[in-house]
Amino acid sequence: MSALAAVDPRTTPEVDLAAFVTVLFVPGDRPERFAKACATAADAVIIDLEDAVAPGDKVEARRNAVAALSAAADGRLRALVRVNAPGSDWFAADLAALGELASTPGHGLRGIVLPKAEHPGHIAMVTAAVGVGTGVVPLVESALGVVNALELARTPGVARLAFGAVDYALDIGATDDPRALEYARGALVVASRAAGIAAPLDSPSTAIKDLAQVATGAELARVLGFGGKLCIHPAQLAAVQTAFAPSRAEIAWAAEVLAVVDAGAAQVNGEMIDRPVVERARRIAATAEATRSGKDES
Repeated sequence: MSALAAVDPRTTPEVDLAAFVTVLFVPGDRPERFAKACATAADAVIIDLEDAVAPGDKVEARRNAVAALSAAADGRLRALVRVNAPGSDWFAADLAALGELASTPGHGLRGIVLPKAEHPGHIAMVTAAVGVGTGVVPLVESALGVVNALELARTPGVARLAFGAVDYALDIGATDDPRALEYARGALVVASRAAGIAAPLDSPSTAIKDLAQVATGAELARVLGFGGKLCIHPAQLAAVQTAFAPSRAEIAWAAEVLAVVDAGAAQVNGEMIDRPVVERARRIAATAEATRSGKDES
């Protein structure tokens, strides 16, 4: 057997889930929308088998996802799949179907989004089915999930965490006031950093037409240390992408800081230039360069 033939396709990662900023949901029972979603400006697409699908349509939604992501499918779509929650009537069957898909060379499965994530054992069940190369994104949506965030982030196979604000607020009896969610958001950011994985994805905004609200939520997520945001409609993508990209003022500040550092100066415009300031400037410059490169490629 050749070395190539010996490779298990389930253990060979094909994409870097850490790089995604905008991630768009599409309902699993609307297969006619899959290709349209993948053709948007979203960095990645999630075919949703959970919240967006009624109980009577779950089996068909699963079939749709597997068919669309199979190697034989026209267009060779690539997407993550949000399975149904652990303990639900559909969880085991979802894993079995996606595990079979993941074992087939040429498939388009980019990762698994695990809803209601609370225990590392549930993540282990996912990786046992699809392999550690198919990254898992635990969606933290409860108080227990927040308390266990570091354990979840450290579990093998986890690419990054994501936050589900609506279910979390319901679980703790809070309103949708952003102040009630700051602790949970901060916990996910800190846990991700401590575990050495990518910054988490923030909860999607429930506003579709109010793009100012979408932008405000995305800007808050970036301020708190998130690396991207889930989206529920293509109209949200541009606002989220803009919010997570460095502003012109930030880029100019970073360039000025790096220029004076290279010249041996210790301050700029009255601000002391120490190591954290320089590092922040370098990150802003690198992000701006990556954003420009992405636009050039598109």
